[in-house]
Amino acid sequence: MELKIKKIQRALVDYNGNTSVQTGFPSPATHYREPVIDLNQALTTSKEATFYVRVKGNEWRDFNILDQDILVIDRALSPALDTLALVIEEGDFNVIRITKLKSQLELWGIITYIIHKAI
Repeated sequence: MELKIKKIQRALVDYNGNTSVQTGFPSPATHYREPVIDLNQALTTSKEATFYVRVKGNEWRDFNILDQDILVIDRALSPALDTLALVIEEGDFNVIRITKLKSQLELWGIITYIIHKAI
Protein backbone atom coordinates (compact mmCIF):
# COMPACT_ATOMS: atom_id res chain seq x y z
CA MET A 1 0.00 0.00 0.00
CA GLU A 2 1.32 3.37 -0.97
CA LEU A 3 0.37 6.61 0.80
CA LYS A 4 0.47 9.98 -0.84
CA ILE A 5 0.95 12.88 1.47
CA LYS A 6 -0.83 15.96 0.26
CA LYS A 7 -1.42 19.37 1.85
CA ILE A 8 -5.05 20.15 2.72
CA GLN A 9 -6.41 23.05 0.67
CA ARG A 10 -9.17 25.50 1.53
CA ALA A 11 -12.49 25.09 -0.22
CA LEU A 12 -13.18 27.63 -2.94
CA VAL A 13 -16.75 28.31 -1.64
CA ASP A 14 -17.33 29.32 1.97
CA TYR A 15 -20.07 27.11 3.45
CA ASN A 16 -21.07 29.29 6.36
CA GLY A 17 -24.06 27.80 8.16
CA ASN A 18 -25.50 31.15 9.21
CA THR A 19 -25.85 32.52 5.70
CA SER A 20 -29.22 32.20 3.98
CA VAL A 21 -29.50 32.02 0.26
CA GLN A 22 -32.85 32.45 -1.47
CA THR A 23 -33.58 29.66 -3.81
CA GLY A 24 -36.72 29.10 -5.86
CA PHE A 25 -39.96 31.10 -5.82
CA PRO A 26 -40.26 33.66 -2.96
CA SER A 27 -42.94 32.88 -0.41
CA PRO A 28 -46.17 34.86 -0.89
CA ALA A 29 -46.47 34.98 2.91
CA THR A 30 -43.50 37.29 3.31
CA HIS A 31 -45.82 40.29 3.83
CA TYR A 32 -46.91 38.70 7.11
CA ARG A 33 -43.49 39.56 8.46
CA GLU A 34 -44.66 43.17 8.98
CA PRO A 35 -45.11 44.07 12.63
CA VAL A 36 -48.64 43.91 14.00
CA ILE A 37 -50.24 47.24 14.84
CA ASP A 38 -50.93 47.37 18.56
CA LEU A 39 -53.90 49.70 19.06
CA ASN A 40 -53.00 50.28 22.69
CA GLN A 41 -49.61 51.52 21.62
CA ALA A 42 -50.94 53.47 18.62
CA LEU A 43 -53.83 55.22 20.37
CA THR A 44 -52.62 55.78 23.91
CA THR A 45 -49.85 57.68 25.58
CA SER A 46 -50.51 56.50 29.12
CA LYS A 47 -51.98 53.02 29.23
CA GLU A 48 -53.03 53.16 32.89
CA ALA A 49 -54.98 56.39 32.41
CA THR A 50 -56.71 55.47 29.15
CA PHE A 51 -60.27 54.18 29.01
CA TYR A 52 -62.49 53.04 26.15
CA VAL A 53 -66.16 54.02 26.26
CA ARG A 54 -68.82 52.72 23.86
CA VAL A 55 -71.45 55.30 22.93
CA LYS A 56 -75.15 54.46 22.86
CA GLY A 57 -77.36 56.81 20.88
CA ASN A 58 -76.77 59.74 18.57
CA GLU A 59 -76.95 62.49 21.18
CA TRP A 60 -73.51 63.85 20.26
CA ARG A 61 -73.87 63.75 16.47
CA ASP A 62 -72.77 67.41 16.38
CA PHE A 63 -69.32 66.26 17.55
CA ASN A 64 -69.24 63.49 14.90
CA ILE A 65 -69.85 60.90 17.63
CA LEU A 66 -72.39 58.31 16.49
CA ASP A 67 -74.19 55.33 18.01
CA GLN A 68 -71.82 52.41 18.83
CA ASP A 69 -68.69 54.55 18.40
CA ILE A 70 -65.82 53.96 20.79
CA LEU A 71 -64.28 56.93 22.56
CA VAL A 72 -60.66 56.74 23.65
CA ILE A 73 -60.41 58.84 26.78
CA ASP A 74 -57.20 59.86 28.49
CA ARG A 75 -57.64 60.89 32.11
CA ALA A 76 -54.03 62.03 32.45
CA LEU A 77 -54.33 64.91 29.98
CA SER A 78 -55.06 68.42 31.10
CA PRO A 79 -57.99 70.24 29.52
CA ALA A 80 -57.14 72.53 26.65
CA LEU A 81 -59.23 74.85 24.57
CA ASP A 82 -61.14 73.35 21.62
CA THR A 83 -60.79 69.73 22.79
CA LEU A 84 -63.58 67.27 23.38
CA ALA A 85 -64.03 66.13 26.94
CA LEU A 86 -66.19 63.71 28.87
CA VAL A 87 -67.59 65.53 31.88
CA ILE A 88 -70.03 64.74 34.65
CA GLU A 89 -73.00 67.07 34.79
CA GLU A 90 -75.81 66.50 37.28
CA GLY A 91 -74.70 62.90 37.82
CA ASP A 92 -74.64 61.95 34.13
CA PHE A 93 -71.83 61.76 31.59
CA ASN A 94 -71.84 64.40 28.87
CA VAL A 95 -69.53 65.25 26.00
CA ILE A 96 -68.60 68.88 25.60
CA ARG A 97 -66.15 70.93 23.58
CA ILE A 98 -64.07 73.03 25.92
CA THR A 99 -64.43 76.62 24.82
CA LYS A 100 -63.22 78.22 28.03
CA LEU A 101 -61.62 76.69 31.06
CA LYS A 102 -64.07 76.49 33.93
CA SER A 103 -62.98 75.51 37.40
CA GLN A 104 -66.42 74.20 38.41
CA LEU A 105 -66.43 71.68 35.56
CA GLU A 106 -66.17 68.06 36.74
CA LEU A 107 -63.85 66.70 34.09
CA TRP A 108 -63.71 62.91 33.70
CA GLY A 109 -61.25 62.79 30.80
CA ILE A 110 -60.14 64.17 27.44
CA ILE A 111 -61.36 62.40 24.30
CA THR A 112 -58.33 61.62 22.16
CA TYR A 113 -59.87 59.40 19.48
CA ILE A 114 -63.31 58.53 18.15
CA ILE A 115 -63.47 55.10 16.51
CA HIS A 116 -66.30 54.69 14.00
CA LYS A 117 -67.64 51.46 12.59
CA ALA A 118 -67.03 51.38 8.83
CA ILE A 119 -69.85 49.02 7.84
